[in-house]
Order: sequence, then structure tokens, then C-alpha cells
Amino acid sequence: MAAPITNSRFLSFFHKVGSCFFNSIVIAHAATSHVKMDTDRTAKLEFAVQMTCESCANKVRGALEGKPGVKSVSVDVERESVLVETALTSAEVQGLIETTGRRAVLKGIGSSQRDLGAAVAMLSGSGVVQGVVRFLQLSPERCLIDGTIDGLQPGAHGLHVHALGDLTQDCLSCGEHYNPFGKPHGGPGDSERHVGDLGNIVAGEDGRASFRLEDEQLKVWDVIGRSLVVDAGEDDLGRGGHPLSKVTGNSGERLACGIIARSAGLFENPKRICACDGVTLWEERDRPIAGKGRNKINLDTPAAHL
Repeated sequence: MAAPITNSRFLSFFHKVGSCFFNSIVIAHAATSHVKMDTDRTAKLEFAVQMTCESCANKVRGALEGKPGVKSVSVDVERESVLVETALTSAEVQGLIETTGRRAVLKGIGSSQRDLGAAVAMLSGSGVVQGVVRFLQLSPERCLIDGTIDGLQPGAHGLHVHALGDLTQDCLSCGEHYNPFGKPHGGPGDSERHVGDLGNIVAGEDGRASFRLEDEQLKVWDVIGRSLVVDAGEDDLGRGGHPLSKVTGNSGERLACGIIARSAGLFENPKRICACDGVTLWEERDRPIAGKGRNKINLDTPAAHL
């Protein structure tokens, strides 16, 4: 049974990382830890894509079919919908679609079998780091985590689910790592770890970390209402010998965070306009996740062409 969320601030808001030789081994191990979590298991991604004719559909199919990691493609011009079964990240699939010159927006995510739940966290902080991370429960034992985070320094960054969905003090009020069983901090492949320990993601020279992970301990239904946090440094997976290694992985300050909220599965999101701020589906594609620049009346962003 998951630990209950009792922080009162969450309730009110939610209605708003020895010897030099040893250390070098630890760093090398942590830097490659994200590989352990990578998965080739396919999921289904539903995109809204601007299309007006069968020629558009053929170009989209041509951009996707036969690509490594793409299992099947279904295009519906009338609904402006593209369904892709794939082992690629959602950002990779979106990039392939947009090579055709058409904008694409991810509307839903599901598995090849019965969906057991989906969630999303929209990350931001006081700096330039922001991103979107999605969770899909593939089976009672396996959770798929698909995300893209921008604005990071190149290299490895710790990624963790925290116990509280409280952003009243930005990421400082998210509580500790989600750890309902009282275990020490570890890596995603360890049996002795916090449930929220997701290891490291790795940002390239462009500051983007795009990842697709699979975890055996995380359950979507247990983390909805909690928070996801990306840290400034590399998580040593509890092996670093630092006083914080068995607590946080000594991964440094919290850069960006977001509340994990239930999200749409396949064909569950008919949205064309966001009721909260009037942003259309296509305007939303070109605007920040939140904050300055998102409001519809901002003239710096071109109008949608539906």
C-alpha cells in the first residue's frame, strides 16, 4: 500500500547524489546507469497532425514506416490523427513526423494491451530547465517512462519521484524521495532502493535529455499527486561513499519539478482548445508549457492555422 499524502500544503495547492580509484568506478557506473532502464518494449502514441489530404498522409507514413523502432503506423486524415506503435521516444516520433513540414502534438499514450493508467509531469523551475515526462503502466509489474527535458548542462542528472506534490516553495517543498518501504537510496536496478529512484538521464551538448525508461517498482496509481524532480548533478546510486549517497545519491540541487497528474490514454483526449487559457492545440505546440509566453494574447507567437 502506498504511503498516504498528508501534507496540507499539497492539498491546498493541488486544487493550483574512499579512494580516487573507487570514486572513478562509481562515476563510470552511474554515468551508464540510464542504459539499464532503457526499454525496447513498444507503446502506442497518438498524435494530432495537421493534415488536409491523402498526400499529407502519405508523406507522414513515408516519414515513419520502415524506420528502426517503428512497428506500425495508422493515419486518419479526417481526424488529423496518427497512431504509431513504437519503441522510440515520443520526441523522436514527433521529430520524424515534423520532417514532413507538419506540426504534431502528442495527445495520448497507451500499450498494446489493456491500459492500466497513464500520467504526466510538466517540469519547470526558477531557471531555464523545463520538460514533459509521461508515465504508462504497461503491466502490474512494469511502468514505462517517456520524457524530454531541455535546458540541462551536458551530462548525467538524477531523476526522482518525490513524496509530495507541493510546489509552494518551488522544488524545495516536494519532500524527500518517494520511499514508502523505508529503504536506502539506490539505483533503478537495485532491489534495495526508494521506489522513486529512477537513476540518471543524460543530456547532450544541446542540453536536451530525451529518454525512454522502464521500471519494475514504480506504479502509476501510486505516484499520481506526487512530484517528479530532475537534479543538477549525477546520482551516484548510493555507491559514492558521500554522507548523502544513501539518502539522495548526492545529485545536487533540484533544478526543475512538476506534479504528476493523471493523463489521457489512447483516444481519450478530444481537446482542441485548452479551457484554462484559451490556447488552441496548435498554438500550444509552439508555446512554453507554462508561464510567460503561453497566454493566447501574446502577439509574439503566431496564430494557429487550423
